[in-house]
Amino acid sequence: MRVSSLREHYDVVVVGGGLVGASFACALGAKAGANPLRILVTEPVAALQASTSFDARSTALSYGSRRIYERLGLWQELSPLATPIKNIHVSDRGHFGAVRIDHANMGVEALGYVAENQHLGVVLTAALDRAPNIDFLCPAVIDELQPRPDGMSVRIQHGEGLPEGITTEITAGLVVLADGGKSILSERLGISGSVTHYGQKAIIANIAFEKSHDNVAFERFTDGGPLAVLPLATQQGDHRGALIWTVEEHEADEILALPEPLFLQQLQERFGYRLGHIEKVGARVAYPLSLAVAREQIRPGLVLLGNVAHTLHPVAGQGLNLALRDSEVLAELLAAAHDEGLSPGAMTVLQRYVDAQRHDQDATIDFSHYMMRLFSSGNPALIWARKFGLFSIDLIPVMKKTFARQAMGLAERRTRRA
Repeated sequence: MRVSSLREHYDVVVVGGGLVGASFACALGAKAGANPLRILVTEPVAALQASTSFDARSTALSYGSRRIYERLGLWQELSPLATPIKNIHVSDRGHFGAVRIDHANMGVEALGYVAENQHLGVVLTAALDRAPNIDFLCPAVIDELQPRPDGMSVRIQHGEGLPEGITTEITAGLVVLADGGKSILSERLGISGSVTHYGQKAIIANIAFEKSHDNVAFERFTDGGPLAVLPLATQQGDHRGALIWTVEEHEADEILALPEPLFLQQLQERFGYRLGHIEKVGARVAYPLSLAVAREQIRPGLVLLGNVAHTLHPVAGQGLNLALRDSEVLAELLAAAHDEGLSPGAMTVLQRYVDAQRHDQDATIDFSHYMMRLFSSGNPALIWARKFGLFSIDLIPVMKKTFARQAMGLAERRTRRA
């Protein structure tokens, strides 16, 4: 529920009420029993109502993420707002071979879904507002964390006049950092990470096609890097798709600055004419791409979740979906530990989480990283490797199913819980 004043102590404080932080809090709140954990979620940005816009930014949810939201009782609200992905088409520009994955062959209603971020945010915020054991403080900024023997001391700035608002100090058994890949708190705590710079940027925009996408998601590998088009809901006659176009870093500014006709021409050359002419592009932005993995995901009284723990290349749309799986497992283990009378911030509890998710995280990071490396290279040997690989994946049922299940967030997990 939305609050303006705080308790002196919370079992769990979630820093960041975005898609990852809010989903985790909902997962943990849903585990409430006779003696529920007291949870606080803080978010620095005031919540906005979802609006209809051609340029609305979107997120790809895997089929596995749909099942997570179903278990949280939220999919009924999300489903009407999400565009299903019925088929996935993976190809390599200028080379033979493609992978075609059909939802019917996988025995599912859809391989995944594309949802506008604002719609996701409204549903998750409403869930936080109605959860009796979750206090939601927004806008609020955590400006200091100090370790304590029994958790963390948390200093919070909140109120309408940030940062001149109210300052409150509380304690927490566990602090969950879900404040994004550029976490200031993580830096202040001295948590370092390994970073692989890809020398690429992702150009993000919504585009409109001459023809309907028919619920097909396209992944097109080009000489400059992967290009993905995800199906979006038709709006005012526009057959919309969400574009994620990976380009060399030194080319990004020049491509962004192109007049719309020239931008569409270059994009058309790389994507092809599967959906006819590309008729329109909305607002364009570009983000540098890298693989960043924190060297520590846990400390006594602290756990990192989402992009602050691992930021992936968007080539396979795995980032948020991995974070949702992490969130569900962490919530399950914290609830079980609470029932055992253990502190949520105890290292024995948090190590269970790391052990349980290590294989899933490693496999997903490797899948995204090596897909990008393989399909961004002009090396002749790798070109032949991916040509053979695409043929193999499409022709050999076992390989195709394994590839599809990884993309759908349903790959086998090897969990080990103490």
